[in-house]
Amino acid sequence: MTVVAELPSQVAHARALLARLRPLFEQGVTMLAKACAPHGGLDNARLDDHQVATFEIAWASADLLAAETALARLDGDALQSRLALIFAVDAIAALLPRLEALYIELGLALGPLQEIGADARWASLRGAACGAPALKTAGRALVAAGDAVELGSVTLDDAVVMAQDAFRRFAADVVSPQAEAIHRHDETVPESLLQPMRDMGVFGLSIPESHGGTGPDVGEDATMMVVVTEALSEASLAAAGSLITRPEILSRALISGGTDEQKTVWLPRIAAGDPLCAIAITEPDYGSDVASLALKGTRTQGGWLLNGAKTWCTFAGKAGLLMVVTRTDPDRAAGYRGLSVLLVEKPSYDGHAFDYCQPGGGRLTGKAIPTIGYRGMHSFDLAFDNFFVPDANVIGEAGGLGKGFYFTMAGMVGGRMQTSARACGVMRAALRASMRYTADRKVFGAPLQDYALTLAKLSRMAARLAACRTLAYTIAEQLNAGGGRMEASLVKLLACRSAEIVTREALQLHGGMGYAEESAVSRYFVDARVLSIFEGAEETLALKVIGRTLLEDALKS
Repeated sequence: MTVVAELPSQVAHARALLARLRPLFEQGVTMLAKACAPHGGLDNARLDDHQVATFEIAWASADLLAAETALARLDGDALQSRLALIFAVDAIAALLPRLEALYIELGLALGPLQEIGADARWASLRGAACGAPALKTAGRALVAAGDAVELGSVTLDDAVVMAQDAFRRFAADVVSPQAEAIHRHDETVPESLLQPMRDMGVFGLSIPESHGGTGPDVGEDATMMVVVTEALSEASLAAAGSLITRPEILSRALISGGTDEQKTVWLPRIAAGDPLCAIAITEPDYGSDVASLALKGTRTQGGWLLNGAKTWCTFAGKAGLLMVVTRTDPDRAAGYRGLSVLLVEKPSYDGHAFDYCQPGGGRLTGKAIPTIGYRGMHSFDLAFDNFFVPDANVIGEAGGLGKGFYFTMAGMVGGRMQTSARACGVMRAALRASMRYTADRKVFGAPLQDYALTLAKLSRMAARLAACRTLAYTIAEQLNAGGGRMEASLVKLLACRSAEIVTREALQLHGGMGYAEESAVSRYFVDARVLSIFEGAEETLALKVIGRTLLEDALKS
């Protein structure tokens, strides 16, 4: 029997193993939920005691869903089947010890898990899918297909395919030639990139056509957003791929809570990219803990005076409009219910620092934070000193006071989905660069790509990219249908960590050249590292969003 003929049976066996693991995973989640809910509802102190276990179930959930999705969406293509098998087998190998640790902590019987681990068929599948000969075969099929091969079982309609082609051409022809200089010289994203992106309508992707954007008037088109973000991020994460996230978050906050007049005034301007936007949420003492934010808004005649600091406000210099999450209720005990969203207008600055004084004496200063990567947009420390914001710039006006947390969260789902697409774009760039370099580079008398270890590395990099892309596009479909909110955080968790893994291997395959700044993979590597931190840090997503949702759902059922 040929290797290709054996693939369907191997896929079937992997699916069967995942089907055995799914109820064992759910049992572990249910028992953890009970341990964290002594009185019927989740107890925060118990959740803190079980943070390690909750973190592990979030990761187990990501690996399990990604493996299930990768195998479920196969279309018979031999290369895609091999790559899906590699990822699924690696995911199962990671799942078993995660679940075993959880079962030990909860005092559950290990027998069902140990039966899978000791099953000769599982050992056989590991050898068949991830043994050295299998990885070598997958690697050879990958390099034979070429570095432009479309990885992941992704189905797109004609309009989305046309957009993908257009943005990939734009990324290759316009963004890529400027990306290295922007990174190495720590420049601000220039108008030579911004204006063409305005012309292509990228800032209005999440804004309905009725308000000047390119999005649907009913529902959303998350698939288009993923396609565009991925294509731009492949050329440069900081100079192109991340530009869409800020208008996405702000426009969704406006759509969720803005008055009709605010939507009419701001949405067409945001869609046109004039002004450019930035989001000011994080504070020096509070990162992902949004409920504890302290930037103070004090009532004054006709509006609010802002006093305090924000940090990690990306693109704050260039932006002319800041979405600032502000504590408008002086009672700190109000927590997230005391937050509102204020729209701060300011001039646009190209440099790494600015100092803006209002005519009435209010002041806003900003200074770019030096970073190892993600250069071009720059993240700023901001200081507000009696900075005046009129009542008309409070999202929802009087009716929006105290609802800022909810308006902010309305935009974060799209932001996290975009971040998974950014990760996929960076991975695709890193893999393609690695395939080209290992084909050209000769070591010990042969191309680097001829060696078994190189082929194994390329195979696993491609498998991870394919699984993340398949999952990202699947969840985009769910968002289009009105679901997938928690899963958007889940794919963000997986894809961002995967981008670190893939870019690390890409740099390693380039050897010394990979460590040189003149090599694009050095930029991919340092850029990828920020993805697990921005738009919800990995730990916060795992504990507060994914893990908590899994536990709450387990209690309900």
